[in-house]
Amino acid sequence: MTTDAPPRSRWRTVRWSALGVAVTAIVVGAVFGSRLGQDPALVDSPLIGQRAPDATLPNLEGGGSVRLADLRGQVVVVNFWASWCVPCREEHPALVSAANNYWSQGVVFVGVNYQDQQSSAIGFLDELGRADPAAYHYVTDPGSRLAVDFGVFGVPETFFVDREGTVVGKITGPSTYRLLTSALDDIIAGREPESRTDGSVQPAPGG
Repeated sequence: MTTDAPPRSRWRTVRWSALGVAVTAIVVGAVFGSRLGQDPALVDSPLIGQRAPDATLPNLEGGGSVRLADLRGQVVVVNFWASWCVPCREEHPALVSAANNYWSQGVVFVGVNYQDQQSSAIGFLDELGRADPAAYHYVTDPGSRLAVDFGVFGVPETFFVDREGTVVGKITGPSTYRLLTSALDDIIAGREPESRTDGSVQPAPGG
């Protein structure tokens, strides 16, 4: 005849089981925690200090195209964005303000729409506003070729190109007006801006 284990024995078993679960949770947490900060989106771009990739990009609206090499002689801010990107909505007002305010200092912005529907991208701009057309070119990137050349992992990502066509800085994740203007002030003054590596990006849906 089988008898139940004494209450003290059962309690000891429960305690050891609970301890085992806790230890397992700590080990799993340590493994995943050790990977924090290793997201590819947080790694400095190997392009910094290199010649910026060139491409001829169709305008998002109105026809025509923009060739990046033709913008040499100006400071160029290349921002990859999409209508489905939540952080892109957050940073959009800062980009528009910086573009409008720095245009007179020889700065031009290029907004590269990333893995998006053209109608959705235009709707995004209709809702949130556009910068002065002379200060900001909104373009598409067929086949995401330019995004591949820049090593884009997700959006938003923003690259700074100096007047000689060299990539000199990068913001990973949503920009702020302070970050944008700080980088632009450095470039205009001939200083190298510091890349920001503390942001996160949103990969394309299904990507």
